[in-house]
Amino acid sequence: MTSPAATANADNDPLGYAFAVMGAVLFSTKGIFIKLAYGEGVSAEMLLSLRMLVALPVYLVILVTVLRREDKLRRALTLPVVLVSMAIGILGYYISSYLDFLSLNFVSAQYERLVLFTYPFFVLLFGVWFFGDRMVWRVVPAMLVSYAGLLVIFGWNLAVEPDGLLVGTLLVLGSAITFAFYQHLAKRQMLMVGTALFTCIGMSTAGVCAIAQNLIISGPSSYLTLTPEVWGYGLALGILGTVLPSFLMNAGMARIGARATSSTAAFGPIVTIVFAVIVLSEPFTLYHALGTALVLAGSVLFTRAEKRARQQARSLSAR
Repeated sequence: MTSPAATANADNDPLGYAFAVMGAVLFSTKGIFIKLAYGEGVSAEMLLSLRMLVALPVYLVILVTVLRREDKLRRALTLPVVLVSMAIGILGYYISSYLDFLSLNFVSAQYERLVLFTYPFFVLLFGVWFFGDRMVWRVVPAMLVSYAGLLVIFGWNLAVEPDGLLVGTLLVLGSAITFAFYQHLAKRQMLMVGTALFTCIGMSTAGVCAIAQNLIISGPSSYLTLTPEVWGYGLALGILGTVLPSFLMNAGMARIGARATSSTAAFGPIVTIVFAVIVLSEPFTLYHALGTALVLAGSVLFTRAEKRARQQARSLSAR
């Protein structure tokens, strides 16, 4: 369980929150680039592999650099530590990402980001169920508000564009659940090997999985048929939607913890909605506005309720 002192330090770490916010904003552009690439007829497997083809060399270079410079970290890399880091990376950067990529074949970028936005609730629940955190019951109304907002947008989509909506929603929820579980596991692993080293191991492993998957499905020659536009989207996904936000999010998580990091995700849906409307010409109706407002309001209430609960826990422990 997180100590009161550590929690207090997290609450007063503006740099940690800044890292988390910047990571959330950059991650939110991912859906836009994916939708643009899908417009070129690219499969989810190909696009995920392109993302990793761009990102993998960066992580490998950083991995070698860190290992050369940090003797202490190199000694900490026992086989069990490496294997666990690889497994966590596959969960968070391959399985979660693949489910998310698949979902965007069925739902809009706005809706996908709002559903993903509920992952802080799963972070809280998993913390209670599996990692010894205390349940904060006062956040339950906030969770209900956010899910009411999702229900509004789900209802609009069901009436207007029902095809694939349920499948897409389940895929996004699967992505949110696996990413929430990843955050708890990653936080603990980063305490052992450091943020940069863990990120490089986890993302490199996920990259190999994604590239191998596409090679098995489509073969090496499939890359030769891609247009420059598709390669450009892959480059944007690799750098802006993967490399930069992964280090920023993990740096924020290492400083302020998984639950605090998840609370900064409110900036993601706003950025996604703006770009989805401007770039993708997705509709933004009164129902979208109401649903989005409820989701964001629930997030704000969730963050405030959890922060008050942490402050009360510290005051009680100090008595």
